[in-house]
Amino acid sequence: MTTGVRPRAQEPSGEDEPVLNDAPRTGTDTDTGAHADTGTLPAAEAAAGAVTPAATGAATGTATPAATGSSTGTGTPPAAEAATVGVRPRRARSTACLLTVVLVGALLAVSLVSAGYGAYDIPLGDVIASVQHRAGLGGQPLDRVGESVLWNVRLPRVVLALLVGACLGCAGALMQGVFGNPLAEPGIIGISAGAAVGAVCAIALGLSFLGNWTVTVCAFVSGLATVLLVYVMSRSGGRTEVVTLILTGIAVNAFAGALIGLFVFFADNAQITQITFWQLGSLSQATWPKVLAVLPCALLGLLIAPLYARRLDLLALGERPARHLGVDVERLRIVLVLVVALLTAAAVAVAGIITFVGLLVPHLLRMTNGPGHRFLVPGAALGGALMLAVGDLAARTVAEPAELPLGVLTALFGSPFFFWLLRRTRRKQGGWA
Repeated sequence: MTTGVRPRAQEPSGEDEPVLNDAPRTGTDTDTGAHADTGTLPAAEAAAGAVTPAATGAATGTATPAATGSSTGTGTPPAAEAATVGVRPRRARSTACLLTVVLVGALLAVSLVSAGYGAYDIPLGDVIASVQHRAGLGGQPLDRVGESVLWNVRLPRVVLALLVGACLGCAGALMQGVFGNPLAEPGIIGISAGAAVGAVCAIALGLSFLGNWTVTVCAFVSGLATVLLVYVMSRSGGRTEVVTLILTGIAVNAFAGALIGLFVFFADNAQITQITFWQLGSLSQATWPKVLAVLPCALLGLLIAPLYARRLDLLALGERPARHLGVDVERLRIVLVLVVALLTAAAVAVAGIITFVGLLVPHLLRMTNGPGHRFLVPGAALGGALMLAVGDLAARTVAEPAELPLGVLTALFGSPFFFWLLRRTRRKQGGWA
């Protein structure tokens, strides 16, 4: 019996060689040191993770430890290999817990700072005391002006930033999981552009049938309708191909841009100013009623999304393997696209178009904790909320007393990251071809 390791591939020698056929091989291969030859290369078995040493030994009648040690050629005992493999899930869980604690702590700190800092400064201790007083936990109220600024201006804006950021971050993680593309974001299937068409139409035509809510409602309904249109147009033969869905979204984005340009052409100066400001994205119009309007959609989407984390992990193996493992890929895609549409349309309706949050946050978390969606989906919601809270704080304090558009800041910092991501992906794949 030969104890050496057989090379994975041999160059053709010109002599008569055995011809490999597709029939399964059930015997043991004595040339590899009692390795169980099941017709599958060891590397493929390791990658698939579907064949265990015990299963191999039982199927072939060979001793499992000998087969494991001699087939790998490393001499590592099976118990040591199992211990090494078991360390990785524990390490991933500890990293996820640590990241969750860091994100929640940073979120609380940024929220308190954002609530107190601005043109009318409120000390951090006074902010906490006022919140305790409102919650019935002691503390004391501020003066009349301080209470009005804190509870009618600052806190609605902070809470709305958290909700919008969580919606965009979670939607980005879902989109990248559904499409299997790290460069996907919610706007790729026309949600943001469709919502913009509804808002611009309401502004340019002077619609006011719902009072101050007209623009918000039109943007929300138009965003959802656009997603449904994209999905219906890309569906063929009872199935929806990812490439067709993306290309249809690109076409709808272009058409929506043309409609927006047409409305701007017929709008007057005041309406053009309002349209431009809305498209740049801002939270300056935040109020408690707007928070309550976004809250149901945000909670519904954020509660549904983590339930599909395991199926997204299976989908990452590919559509065919996911189907073999029991995942209804078509149904999964429909549900998650609707969840993404709900989250994004709600966010865009109250804050305008804010880009790159759904692209940056999932990538940063994926680089720190890996691609598992069990942490990635809720973690992206926390990371998106943190990113938008910091961005809104910077938008209203960097150029005081003026206020920068929030969408401009996110695009300003997101564009270089996107360029770096393109180059990194291209370098790892060795080119796009």
